[in-house]
Amino acid sequence: AAVALLSGAGIDARPVSSPEAAEVSGAVGPAVRATLAGLANQIRTACARMGLDPWEVFGASGTESPPTFDASAAPALFTWGVRQWGASTELLDRAAEINRSVPGYVITRLADALNDAGKAVRGSKVAILGMAHKKDVDDPRESPGFELLNHLLKKGAAVSYNDPHIPSLPRMHHWSHLEPMHSQPLTAEYLAAQDCVLIATDHTAYDYDFIVRHSKLVIDTRNATRAITRGREKIVRV
Repeated sequence: AAVALLSGAGIDARPVSSPEAAEVSGAVGPAVRATLAGLANQIRTACARMGLDPWEVFGASGTESPPTFDASAAPALFTWGVRQWGASTELLDRAAEINRSVPGYVITRLADALNDAGKAVRGSKVAILGMAHKKDVDDPRESPGFELLNHLLKKGAAVSYNDPHIPSLPRMHHWSHLEPMHSQPLTAEYLAAQDCVLIATDHTAYDYDFIVRHSKLVIDTRNATRAITRGREKIVRV
């Protein structure tokens, strides 16, 4: 178990003595990452209450656990497995609860930013950039983008998306009620027509200077705009 925990923390994995140990070790790595993400996300919201930029705070702290989405199913699988043996997973359970709350927190910050600009979420045009689970992949499974999309639609926003890796959103089991959508061309005209642009996945293919230059308001959940110098007044990092 100690070897598996170290593996999840980034130390080289070692051979194990049984298939059971191998199976558990495969689930421990994501569980450790989910727990670290929970701590980072809790610090994220604390910084916001203090009026601080969490990305600046994490960058200055020298830590390697910036705020992030973590919707992986592996931690849930791990907790289910160990509970069969009567073990406690309360820390991981709390981390999972915090991580599940992040999309709602992002939408609250987006609504506040729109309100500061004299707009309501209802009726506003919002573009989500990146519907993949993580950068530079074409896999939307477990993507927080669906949760963000669902929140925005419920609040009455006119939502569209762009993802160079996902031309059309597949029908997802948990989100089967969502209507089919297609990725929109990321043009200057498209960006300028949006009331808000929400960066959900920080694909390498995105030209963030171009995005910020042509957008009215940018909500950055990935610190993708950290190197942008022009137009920073339009950026809200959450």
